[in-house]
Order: sequence, then structure tokens, then C-alpha cells
Amino acid sequence: MLRSLTWAWKGLLPPVAPLSMRSTSSEANRRGKLDNKVAVITGSTKGIGFAIARRLAQDGAHVVVSSRKQQNVDQAVAALQGEGLSVTGTVCHVGKPEDRERLVATTLESYGGVDFLVCVPAINPIVGSTTDCSEQIWDKILNVNVKAPGLLLSQLLPHMEKRGQSSVVLVSSVAAYTPVAKLGVYNVSKTALLGLTKTLAVELAPKNIRVNCLVPGLIKTDFSKVLTEDPVISETSLEFFGVQRLGEPEDCAGIVSFLCSPDASYITGECIVVAGHSPHL
Repeated sequence: MLRSLTWAWKGLLPPVAPLSMRSTSSEANRRGKLDNKVAVITGSTKGIGFAIARRLAQDGAHVVVSSRKQQNVDQAVAALQGEGLSVTGTVCHVGKPEDRERLVATTLESYGGVDFLVCVPAINPIVGSTTDCSEQIWDKILNVNVKAPGLLLSQLLPHMEKRGQSSVVLVSSVAAYTPVAKLGVYNVSKTALLGLTKTLAVELAPKNIRVNCLVPGLIKTDFSKVLTEDPVISETSLEFFGVQRLGEPEDCAGIVSFLCSPDASYITGECIVVAGHSPHL
């Protein structure tokens, strides 16, 4: 009796693929979600930006990577093209108008339009309190972290309007919700991005352009190395995490792909925290 039931179930149930085949199948199903879309990603040759560039390209998008150094751009483009992905790149210091213009021109020359803008770069040239910062430091941080995304978007906006169903993702930081001591103006700049997200979402909704914000927590990147490589800070940080590990750049990439995809077509003005815990607690 047991044997006959076993064979009956074997006849009814589909064969179970090995785990390796299942993950490959998952990637195949995902590929095409962003087919023929064009994504401009600033600060995308390392860390979170690079992980986002790879994921969007894996999901079918043509991707334009950029950062301040030609060597880093060349390495990132070579690595992603070596994976069979559709990627080009150019040098772009987002705080420089001429570099932003070159980024726009490169995108249009390469792909003829743009659907997605993801703004990743951030600087923090000083560790100290807000009141200790000079006017020069204030200007430098706000120029790159807050002004540049808005100005670059204004240059890309006419081209994004033509495409329809476009998406913008700004990258803030959990420091916007829980300020880090001695990162004064950086904290302020990241908080300003939350407001910029919500303002742009209202302004651009009639143009069918969605604007959302990624809010990473402590992610293992070169930028956060001073924190992640300090065992005391890392251990103290984990006490607050619901997920007992530090974040990886790839933890941020899937969220951005989702926000650019049709699955998120009714989501705008949201700030999504990827931090292993809730900063609101």
C-alpha cells in the first residue's frame, strides 16, 4: 500500500530541480524585467553603486556607469562587459557641470535616451561637529550630496519624459534618521535627500516619473571601511540590528531594480531603509 502511494505521488508531483538549476532558472526569469531600458548610475564603479549597476544590467537594462576616475570607470566597464552585460561608462564628478553634461551626452550617444537615474555619490571630507565645519566644507558636501542629483535630473528630465514610466532613485543613509556623532553636515545632507525625494515625487508625478529613495544602513564598502573594520564599532552596531550581520552592497541592488521595474509602478515618494533594523524604533 505504502509503495503504491509513493509511486502515485511520484507520478503527480513535478520533478524537483537541483538548487543550482533553480537559482539559474530564477535569474533567467528575472532577466528581461528591464529589457531595453537605459539606466544612468552615478558613483557606480565600486560598492553600492557597482552592485546596482550589475543588477540592473542583469535584469536587462543598458547601463551607463560613472565615477570621478577614468581608471575606475575602465575597470568597472571591463568587469561588467566581461559578464556579458550591456554597459558603457564615462568619467563624471557630479559636482562639476561639464562632467554632468558629458554624462548626459554619453548616454544619449550610446543608447538614444534614458529611463532610470540612480544617484549614489556622497562625500564627507571632515569628521567633526556641524558647528566646526567651515563654509567651504558646507558648500562641498551639499554641492555633491544634495544639489548634484537635482541638477543632473534637470538635465536628463526632457529625455526621461519622452520615454514614459521613468524612475529616479536617490541614495540617502540611515544617518538621516539616526545622526552619527561627528558626521554633522553629512547627516544634514542625507536628511535633505529625504525631502528632495518627496518634493520631486510630487513635482514629477504628472510627468509619469516616479522618485524614491534608498536608505542604506551600515554596508561593507570602501566608504564605510573606517566603521566596518573597527571590531568595537561593528560589534556595537550589531546589538541594534535585527539581522545579525553587516550589510553587503548586493543587499541594496535588488531594491533599486524593483523600484525601477513595472512592479513598482504605483510607488513614489517612498524612502526605503535597508539596514538590518528599523531606525524608527
